Amino acid sequence: MLRTELLLQRLDEIGGTLGRKGGALLLLGVGSVGVELERMDEYSDLDFFVIVEAGQKKRYIDRLDWLEETYPLAYAFKNSDVGCKILFEDGIYGEYAIFEERELSDVSYTEGRVVWKAPLYSNTAIAKPRRPLPSQKCDSLDFPLNEALTNLYVGLGRYARGERLSAARFIQGHAIDRILSVLHLLEPEVDYFPDPFGNERRLEKRYPSFADKLGGMLQGYDRVPESALCILEFIEAVYPANPRLSTEIRDLVHKLTAR
Repeated sequence: MLRTELLLQRLDEIGGTLGRKGGALLLLGVGSVGVELERMDEYSDLDFFVIVEAGQKKRYIDRLDWLEETYPLAYAFKNSDVGCKILFEDGIYGEYAIFEERELSDVSYTEGRVVWKAPLYSNTAIAKPRRPLPSQKCDSLDFPLNEALTNLYVGLGRYARGERLSAARFIQGHAIDRILSVLHLLEPEVDYFPDPFGNERRLEKRYPSFADKLGGMLQGYDRVPESALCILEFIEAVYPANPRLSTEIRDLVHKLTAR
């Protein structure tokens, strides 16, 4: 059986177990096992929500018999107040959360796919979120790219002090994140399952031109100044960067690479 088929079968089996245990109302598949089944592949996980009756939430969070009876667990880690990350004995990995119906109005989530529901439960409309997700995209280059420039400057100063990890995070983390937030203004986005929770997801397919440049911007822990210079050159090519700040960044790069 293909792994994709096994993922969907496991989710169906979890629904069957919920029906036998009682107290559950709805099982929603989200992510690649939700409404975006087209992007599911052999590296996909099980991401799902279980909606339970009032008073049943603690039982389903604290006791994992409903999962063990579906398939033996090799690992379970309670990563939040409402759910776990799990690994079944056959290598299927999953993440899930447990909610009562009334709680979903305060939860940010993407549209889910109804996998199973209790026979008398009819509110399948909750598969679609009521609360809009905050956008990960900015509508102007000014703030994000100036933030990225200052990330480069501050990060290089930290690198000069010997704070290489902090420098790497500022330059190869924060500065890149700021650029990602405005990529849609710089390059036509290929419509390939954008993730409202992370601009980096599927970036290589959504922004192939920028992805080709990332190797120079992310050269690793030992080449932070070189990465900063590549990022600076990219920003200067798409935005009127402050000349004095650009000069200061370049001077720091040259000083650090000449050591």
